[in-house]
Amino acid sequence: MPMSQALLPEFDHEMANTRKALARVPEDKFGWKPHEKSMTLGRLATHVAELSGWVPTTLESESFDFAPPGAPPFQPKTAGSRAELLEVFDKNMAAARAAIGGASDSQWMAPWSLLQGGRTIFSMPRIAVLRGMVMNHTIHHRGQLAVYLRLNDVPVPALYGPSADEQV
Repeated sequence: MPMSQALLPEFDHEMANTRKALARVPEDKFGWKPHEKSMTLGRLATHVAELSGWVPTTLESESFDFAPPGAPPFQPKTAGSRAELLEVFDKNMAAARAAIGGASDSQWMAPWSLLQGGRTIFSMPRIAVLRGMVMNHTIHHRGQLAVYLRLNDVPVPALYGPSADEQV
């Protein structure tokens, strides 16, 4: 079985869970954060919505420099509404799924690097980037998002079985 076909069921499962969490983000709390060093709820949710957008970039390039020498650094954005948040997520997820489905095993094994100011932060096979920097990163921040929801009395969706709020 090609790697892409083995990855798609896990990707689909995690993205469905991620969308459930994003759909609960209350628009009137986008500016809320639990601590001065924390991201706002809106920024965190947007980050979660953007993460699958790394998949096409990872498969189509050899690297990404988020602070390229002589050019402006990457500027994170924050969605202005839940509808915009879900639109960003749906667009990125669909593009990621198509990229995953179309990738060959040799593409997955080719190295990819994350750079900052021309310096390599890490270099690993693209499949490890998908699992670590997209899937695991999404799961990590989705967990933070669930805590943000709980702290704002928003029901936390069932993700890997029942939650305290949803007995599905």
